[in-house]
Amino acid sequence: MKVRATIHRDFALAQIDNRLYSAFIEHMGRAIYTGIYEPDHPTANAHGFRQDVLDLVKALDIPAIRYPGGNFVSAYKWEDGIGPQADRPVRLDLAWRSKETNQVGINEFARWADEAGIEMMLAVNLGTRGIEDARNFVEYCNHPSGTAWSDLRRSHGVADPYGVKMWCLGNEMDGPWQIGHMEAKEYGRLADETSKAVKAFGGGIETVVCGSSNDEMPTYPDWERQVLEECYENVDYISLHKYFGNSSRNSLNYFAKIEETGRYIQSIAGVIDYVKAKKRAKNDVFICFDEWNVWYHNREEDSKNWHSWDWPEAPALLEEDYNLEDALFVGGLLNEFIRRSDRVKIACIAQLVNVIAPIRTQTGGPAWATSIYYPYQFASLYGRGTALNVAVDGPRYDAEVAQDVNYLDVAAVLAPGGKEITVFAINRHLETEMDLNMALHGFTNVTLIDHQVMGGDASQARVANTCAQPDLVKPRKGDKLSVEDGGLTGQLPAFSYSVIRLSVG
Repeated sequence: MKVRATIHRDFALAQIDNRLYSAFIEHMGRAIYTGIYEPDHPTANAHGFRQDVLDLVKALDIPAIRYPGGNFVSAYKWEDGIGPQADRPVRLDLAWRSKETNQVGINEFARWADEAGIEMMLAVNLGTRGIEDARNFVEYCNHPSGTAWSDLRRSHGVADPYGVKMWCLGNEMDGPWQIGHMEAKEYGRLADETSKAVKAFGGGIETVVCGSSNDEMPTYPDWERQVLEECYENVDYISLHKYFGNSSRNSLNYFAKIEETGRYIQSIAGVIDYVKAKKRAKNDVFICFDEWNVWYHNREEDSKNWHSWDWPEAPALLEEDYNLEDALFVGGLLNEFIRRSDRVKIACIAQLVNVIAPIRTQTGGPAWATSIYYPYQFASLYGRGTALNVAVDGPRYDAEVAQDVNYLDVAAVLAPGGKEITVFAINRHLETEMDLNMALHGFTNVTLIDHQVMGGDASQARVANTCAQPDLVKPRKGDKLSVEDGGLTGQLPAFSYSVIRLSVG
């Protein structure tokens, strides 16, 4: 299978916001407790955080992390998680029918984020609470001193304010499952007033208003229109969420869902443009795709469990065993975010540890990287800079969710300084090796720095890393690509994900 591709230095799509490679973690399942926080673990540091998990997190170089939810936030009292840990109340979390001990609250999480080198993006409860509680939360986190809330923070041992700049205005308020669910106009008004209140603190605060929970909601995309008509001038981003699966075990249709996601982004971009034009607004609103991941392996069984169990504490929930096929899909979805980086400025993999996550842990035991850890890591490390247009001429296929889909899924990024290009390439064909001929125009002195590849055999699609065998699915050195006449040529294995780094002049 022969494929030609062309990249030109001058044909740029957008400057990529580093926050495109952000993450999300919620008080849910074992994400927090026995995920990032396990004081009795052999690797736990003085603050109770698992060092083995911190090491895996640091290697991802995550720019920002959304916290504390998610559905959890819509009935959460942030004040329950401050002050002496021994005095904190235990609450029932209605979202996931479990017990919340509040041993980790904003100050503990902020300490963990600082140790991990990650900026916080905090969500406020607009389900059971509102403007006043959001205002108080911002004051507690961001004001230096001399007020009731800021001095309370200081009394809790945190002298310097956190200076949190990104604030999410609730979560999935379009969903009937959400505690405090509202109609679009009602929510848009509340979001508008809340955004104005938190931005009054200054410091360059940015706010994220809730878009659709997914593109199959009956209110999509009119939800976005109605919400933005209420708050457009006072918010900076609108959120999108989408989870993916392959229950039918049709790999090609699964991979084509990335094209479907592109249409989702394009549609909401159109709604944003429509509202901006209608309101004669001068500001731009961008997309924050702050929940995305593969979620289907255990979804049905998990749903049965959490709707019936008797309020357990930190139960195992949504602990997906990601396989090679999922790694290729996640690599492709990251490619789509790169290609759409003119509109998508923030994206958060959901979630980070144990709950539909690239990192898994055993309570009291080891931590390991799942298959999806690696494409996420490669994109975060090498996908920063300028997104370049890649013209592809090669075989295509039709699927149920999209037609005329390229077998080659590819994105390219020119690093800051213009001296390195990284190409992220997926051969979606299940059986056939791809002969790639990629022209690089406007570049000189092209040399191959590195080629890493995952996969190459569709019969291994369901293989997954486990606690006992954590290295079954991981990158290896590729040896079938070379630079000839200033271009990239060679073979991409069938059913594979490749990261190709090139030095350029």
